[in-house]
Amino acid sequence: MRIISWNVNGLRALVKKGVLLDFLERSQADVVTLQETRVNEAQLPPEVRTLEGWHTYFSAAERLGYSGVAIFSRKPADKVITTLPEPRFNIEGRYLVARYGRMSIASVYFPNGAGKERDNSRVPYKLDFYETARYELERLRKIGPVFVTGDFNTAHTEIDLARPKSNEKTSGFLPIEREALDLWMREGWIDTFRKRHPKQTGHYTWWRQWGGSRENNVGWRIDYVFASRTANRRVCSAFIWPHIKGSDHCPIGVDLKTR
Repeated sequence: MRIISWNVNGLRALVKKGVLLDFLERSQADVVTLQETRVNEAQLPPEVRTLEGWHTYFSAAERLGYSGVAIFSRKPADKVITTLPEPRFNIEGRYLVARYGRMSIASVYFPNGAGKERDNSRVPYKLDFYETARYELERLRKIGPVFVTGDFNTAHTEIDLARPKSNEKTSGFLPIEREALDLWMREGWIDTFRKRHPKQTGHYTWWRQWGGSRENNVGWRIDYVFASRTANRRVCSAFIWPHIKGSDHCPIGVDLKTR
């Protein structure tokens, strides 16, 4: 089984470019989770909403053209969850879980801490979201294996971004944000890629869209597949696909043992 996650930075643009359908066909994925879809399901063409061979699930923000997550799955989910306990998080369409038997797969678009004035004013909201999502996902962890996929909007350690020193005061690498991920780890969540590539540098999932950042690989690893302990036991490989274009992020994923 293969699970892939991708922040697409606008799903409609990916559809218009013909990238989405081609990617789904070539990915050999069983489940594809998407973040920053920036679309209401009704705004998508019928051929995407009812894509042959796929079951599609969406959670959209109230504000048009903003945030949003989705899950495309080869088999139908037994249950779909689109909300967190606090309404202030649900209006931004950042949380979506599909359950398959006892296993849960979440597509989560964690908030950026930067405000409109790049003043880190959204950091408290971001940290509250981290805690609320973690609490809900840990409830699912008591039922069975859980994979938390998506854009966490934080580079965890210095090897997870190209220029750590110059970004110490930037949201996405603030000590308090990194400590939030430390807490996830202490509570038993596993960064599947770093677990299998513990000291490798130069692996990034997001690049700025100017200044040759992607060409020169001056990026950040802010997209993850976190796994509960039981879920991690099923993982046989974790990967990043920087060669796939169409967004300022690239796809990431895990392959699971059949049994």
